[in-house]
Amino acid sequence: MQSGISASQELVSQFNKLLSDSSLFGLLVTITSESLTPLTTLSRTSPSSDFATDLKQLTDYIKPDEALYILLRRYESAPYLIAVTYVPDAAKVRQKMLFASTRLTLVRELGSEHFRETMFATMANELSADGFDKHDRHNELEAPLTEEERTLGEVKRAEAEAGAGTGVREIHLSKTMNMPVATDALVALSALGRGEGSGLVMLKINPDTEVIELIPNSDSDAPSTITGLVGAISPTEPRFTFFRYTATPPRGGDEKKVVLFFYTNPPTPGTKAIKYRMLYPLMKRAVLEVATKEAGIEVEKKFELEDLSEITEQSVLSELFPEAETKTAFRRPKRPGR
Repeated sequence: MQSGISASQELVSQFNKLLSDSSLFGLLVTITSESLTPLTTLSRTSPSSDFATDLKQLTDYIKPDEALYILLRRYESAPYLIAVTYVPDAAKVRQKMLFASTRLTLVRELGSEHFRETMFATMANELSADGFDKHDRHNELEAPLTEEERTLGEVKRAEAEAGAGTGVREIHLSKTMNMPVATDALVALSALGRGEGSGLVMLKINPDTEVIELIPNSDSDAPSTITGLVGAISPTEPRFTFFRYTATPPRGGDEKKVVLFFYTNPPTPGTKAIKYRMLYPLMKRAVLEVATKEAGIEVEKKFELEDLSEITEQSVLSELFPEAETKTAFRRPKRPGR
């Protein structure tokens, strides 16, 4: 998942000080307002102190329910640093996913050449001298993984810890609006944003709780065609549907894989339908905002319809591959008598 978060200028400045000043032991980093920002710097306990002694300073900053990035000077020769991602089990699920998916961005933006290794911790005792010793022994036994493989594993772990989807998270959209989204819906959207999962994420609004919920589907049941998709969408209740689709140009050319968004709201009678008519249009923009900004989904085309019969392979392809207009050259009218 691409989080869209980048390093602030203040963080870059503080990091450069950490690199140039050997009296500094570490730099603590957090995420605020969609940006990686410095929390505080740590100085060495004394000019002769060792890594184990300086580690004790972390005790004041490690909290049981808040994630944190910890950049430490650990080695005598370059590259000097280790980048630690601390994501405790008690942290909020969204924070777990955000910190896990952004850690690679942190290292890359500050310069991966400055870091000898990275580490992922979930408990405070892993950040003690004994914890680092265990980390070293584990690395000696473990086959090396790429940074991308480690990061993907951590994102999946954070998503797995979301549980069976019974949790609900408030997504802050503006000063006046928070949208409650079921955890499994966020996980499914994040997987779609990374090109994983079944390729189909279908959402509904619970009319009693007004929570955005996921309509479960299995990989084996997921449609691959527009016709199959139409058969999966409810003909009687509104749905927000994100669908990964391989589109073939009708006039020849290369295929392209895209994510399509369908907002369907069938005309059904009754008081429930009236509430649907009020809720779904209000939440449509919010759902798209969560999908694109939180889950990193790039939506190629958006469709809004009442009648499912309007969704056809031909109509979708015509939107994806519109015919180029043929412009007729201007012809000067003939003069009379010629």
